[in-house]
Amino acid sequence: MKIDLTNTTSSKINATLMEARRASGSGAAGMVLTLVIVTDEGSAYDALKAANDASREHPMRTLAVIKRAGRSPRARAETRLDAEILVGSDAGSGETVVLRMHGELVAHAQSVVLPLLLPDAPVVVWWPDNAPLHPAQDPLGSLAQRRITDAVTAESPVGQLAQRAQSYTPGDTDLAWSRITGWRSMLAAALDQRPSRIVSAAVEGESYNPSVELLGLWLTNRLDVPVDRVVTAGPGITAVRLRTKDGDITLDRPDGLMGTLSMPGSPDRQVALKRRETSELIAEELRRLDPDDIYATAVRTPVEQLHEPANAETAAAGRVAAAVAEAAATAPERSAAEDAGKQPAKKAAGKRAGKESA
Repeated sequence: MKIDLTNTTSSKINATLMEARRASGSGAAGMVLTLVIVTDEGSAYDALKAANDASREHPMRTLAVIKRAGRSPRARAETRLDAEILVGSDAGSGETVVLRMHGELVAHAQSVVLPLLLPDAPVVVWWPDNAPLHPAQDPLGSLAQRRITDAVTAESPVGQLAQRAQSYTPGDTDLAWSRITGWRSMLAAALDQRPSRIVSAAVEGESYNPSVELLGLWLTNRLDVPVDRVVTAGPGITAVRLRTKDGDITLDRPDGLMGTLSMPGSPDRQVALKRRETSELIAEELRRLDPDDIYATAVRTPVEQLHEPANAETAAAGRVAAAVAEAAATAPERSAAEDAGKQPAKKAAGKRAGKESA
């Protein structure tokens, strides 16, 4: 059931919701939370579809806040609230209200949203893009127990992690962190099966991907070892290598679908490590509404702690530099530093993309 309301109010929306539930024979008693999506018209469809799919696991009331300030002076002066109400099969396992705010109402979205929150139920606010610098201090974010952002949509995704670290408040989280849940689970299970002393690690993935950086920072904190950041063509994270004295524990996923887990003394095994849809990420975040201390520790770790990659090319460059140094010992007129300076192309190949923005 779909109902359109023009130039309406929060009280009229609430009354219409009750009538729509009676007409469809459903009730709000089974809803477990309110999800507030702050987005624009361009991103609204995808965000609502993801929330709709996630509601099958978490029955909820979804409030999509779309701010339309208007371009002309007349449009900006017109203060109006339009609503689109979806109940029943059109709204998954809950109900959806799309709130389009015009004029001065854009600056007071919380006054519209507050009367529409489910009573005595948790509130989660999600910014699919254009998240505020400090989510917990945002008027809508201050209503929520949980605040979800997505660093990958920022102009500088890796630099956004530094902003998330600076503004972190218990209850904040980011979908870049949710995307590495499978990797963290697989790596932890591998170390449970084969306890080993890790001497170093490497995380491989495409540049400007905040999930790759977060996975490296998580390994830095949990293992307390040097972690290399290796840039690849992707998609997303392509491999993690944990170096031990007995050999490498490697989790490799070159195609974004299936991963291969390799451990010394054991046959390789295929593991499911598919890149997940946004609806799956949102559903995961809605399973826990308490502060995520592990995420807080990882995002607060300076990204500069990740080292330049130790891949095959840079290793070869290191061997060349060592040979040059040995030759310099017998030929004083040529210094090792001068010879090392003749390898700029090889050394530049190992630079981690996005380091400046972090």
